[in-house]
Amino acid sequence: MSLKAQITEDMKTAMRAKDSARLATIRLILADIKRKEVDEQIELNDAQTVAVIEKMVKQRKDSITQFEAGGRADLAATEQAELVVLQAYMPAMLSDAEVAAEVAAAVAATGAAGPADMGKVMGVLKGKLAGRADMTQVSALVKKALSPA
Repeated sequence: MSLKAQITEDMKTAMRAKDSARLATIRLILADIKRKEVDEQIELNDAQTVAVIEKMVKQRKDSITQFEAGGRADLAATEQAELVVLQAYMPAMLSDAEVAAEVAAAVAATGAAGPADMGKVMGVLKGKLAGRADMTQVSALVKKALSPA
């Protein structure tokens, strides 16, 4: 079953259970997926669906930070609840050691020698690690691996 189909089934389950908070978040996910499909006139595969959800996760994390800084604990709690639902659809995150191993393998595979080759390495890693690792952390590891000692 595709991820999109799973989300749709979860929406039906949330409707039957009258779980309004979960239902609202799932509807937001499906709306974003549908918007992307209409905009690009394609049917999203699982990887593209994960990318949409990953963007939503990042937005929620940014919102939580902003709401907490502004003293709005009520809005931060709402965003946190949405974040929990969104993260349920994300693939399992890789450990720091696994990410470091992927970075080392990508540097070796591309033959990258310095900071100028960072784009090549990130291009390889983005496809492999999308949704499974924090790309900010990956970028920092690549920068460290390519910087002269």
